[in-house]
Amino acid sequence: MISADLIVAGCQQLLTCRGPAPKRKNGLQDLGVIEDGSIASNKGTIVFTGTEKEMNTKVRKSPECVEINGKGLVGLPGLVDCHTHLPFAGSREQEFLLRLQGTTYQELAEMGMGIQSTVRHTREASKAEIVSLCQQRLDTMLLHGTTTTEAKSGYGLNLKDEIKQLEALREVDRVHPVDIVSTFMGAHEVPKEYKHKKQEYIKLLTQKIIPAVKSKGLAEFFDVFCEQGVYSLEESKILIRAGKKAGFKIKIHADEFTSLGGAQLAAAEEAVSAEHLIAISEEGIQKLSNASTAAVLLPGVPFFLMQNKRAPSRSLIDSGAAVALATDFNPGSSMTESLFFIMQLGVYTQEMSVEESIHAVTLNGAYAVDRHQSAGSLEPGKKMDMILCKAPNYPYLVYHFGVNPVQHVIKDGKVVVKNRTIQ
Repeated sequence: MISADLIVAGCQQLLTCRGPAPKRKNGLQDLGVIEDGSIASNKGTIVFTGTEKEMNTKVRKSPECVEINGKGLVGLPGLVDCHTHLPFAGSREQEFLLRLQGTTYQELAEMGMGIQSTVRHTREASKAEIVSLCQQRLDTMLLHGTTTTEAKSGYGLNLKDEIKQLEALREVDRVHPVDIVSTFMGAHEVPKEYKHKKQEYIKLLTQKIIPAVKSKGLAEFFDVFCEQGVYSLEESKILIRAGKKAGFKIKIHADEFTSLGGAQLAAAEEAVSAEHLIAISEEGIQKLSNASTAAVLLPGVPFFLMQNKRAPSRSLIDSGAAVALATDFNPGSSMTESLFFIMQLGVYTQEMSVEESIHAVTLNGAYAVDRHQSAGSLEPGKKMDMILCKAPNYPYLVYHFGVNPVQHVIKDGKVVVKNRTIQ
């Protein structure tokens, strides 16, 4: 028999999301649901999934085994937030009020607000302050079911403060249950001091900052904001190739406001993900449909910015692209840590099915940060990262919107949230 030190028995439904990653097209409809589902793990690794009846014949409880009654609960993989800007200081609610009066996101940037405002606050903050802020935000994420998150720098925009952000991420990753996947995004914006000498900043990034970040082992990914008024297609190519040469995996903020061809660039450069895609072209959709690159959609952004235009998720999914959803947690365009809210927006505003939206924040989210071998689904051999939600069935998770359904969270085989309280 299989030995287990943690068992969750008798869930109303267990959503395994099993199968190869990424899920595409019709594959997104199959959540691998097990009615009266049970799951067992040993030393943080899943060793069994099936019905409670099957578990009773195949699994032996170790003397120290922790047991959880899944009655009245829906179990699913720990959520994976594959695009956030976690390590920042300050907030921008005054900007929010200006936007309500009609000022656009781009106009705010021209006024020295927007990203530059957060850069100023982040540069002024100490590393200890950023660590503390990250811990608080990760607590909120954990309570809402996120067990793995990507986190980008990009509010330092110089060597010292980019490294400060990334070192803060490394420190908090050592002590917090949520796993952090770090992304270096020194190409998030052109810093104010280089506003009229962008090429000098690109040279600084490629020749000094990118190699320094890599030499310290502070990030796994490199990301660039390929957008009109930020980094052009050609400038993005230069930066991406410098990142690849240094040994980074690539992500691209692509086609958010204008269709520059960022999606095509992501596919051509074999980026792990292209992110935003609100203004993606038909050519871009077709390129991603045939690429390994994940299409990371961020429905919180047009919602928060009160825009009518949204990423064409239906076209991307129907074409065969590997679609994931993420919060884009940041102070300027998506101030939320809740992936459940984003999942609900995927259904209510992006024409996605409930099954598609769940896969987009689990297995496909894991794929978008290259963690699909260990996270994103509940299958033997993977990490025991699991959430248990108070719901009679999985459609209820979207049907009952605007609330947090998470009751318990298990991370690496340990109960880290019990009865909505961090342990």
